[in-house]
Amino acid sequence: MSIKRTTTLKAFQATLRRDLLIAYKRKNEVVNPFMFFLIVATLFPIGISPEPDRLSEIAAGVLWISTLLASLLAMDSLYRADYEDGSLEQLLLAPHSLYFMVLAKNLAHWLISGLPVVLVSPLIGYMLSLPAESFGTLFVTLLLGTPVLSLLGSIGVALTVGLGSRGLILAVITLPMSVPVLIAGTMAVQQTLNGASLAGYLAIMGAMLLASISLAPLASAAALRISVN
Repeated sequence: MSIKRTTTLKAFQATLRRDLLIAYKRKNEVVNPFMFFLIVATLFPIGISPEPDRLSEIAAGVLWISTLLASLLAMDSLYRADYEDGSLEQLLLAPHSLYFMVLAKNLAHWLISGLPVVLVSPLIGYMLSLPAESFGTLFVTLLLGTPVLSLLGSIGVALTVGLGSRGLILAVITLPMSVPVLIAGTMAVQQTLNGASLAGYLAIMGAMLLASISLAPLASAAALRISVN
């Protein structure tokens, strides 16, 4: 049993390392969603109002919507290259638990597409006149919420990986599952501005993250078997 756990851990690390190296070589797939996030977030003041008071009211929602849209843009590449070159079939045939292989790919995807958004979010919040006391809450909620978006999006990508044109279908599958995360994250930041306790919202987002880590890779693995076979 110990040997099996060791080999699974090594396979997890190898899959994570491989996806990170591939992302490093395909920098456009990393940069494009991040630049899309910046563009969407920075265009809102032009389209709505540049007044600081008005921006501070909508800043949390703007950042979360921009994050969700950028996540959808980055999702399409999660399994596509592996499906096209046959690596996905090899992954399905490997003797290791598919749950951990899918989890490794999701972790790599979040590190290259979700984490940069989390790190730059306080700067964009400052640009949108978000009060300084909300920066910490924004950072924590995005740190909890962006992995959930990646894990939930993985299910939609796994279901549609064999389709030629899947952008609209992927959005239809993923968006309804992502709305609770969007609401909880936005409301947590708003509660900071109102001086209310954040414990409830953070507990909800933590529970979403744990549930996603436990269930989403299983659902994605089952969807991959259906799509590939």
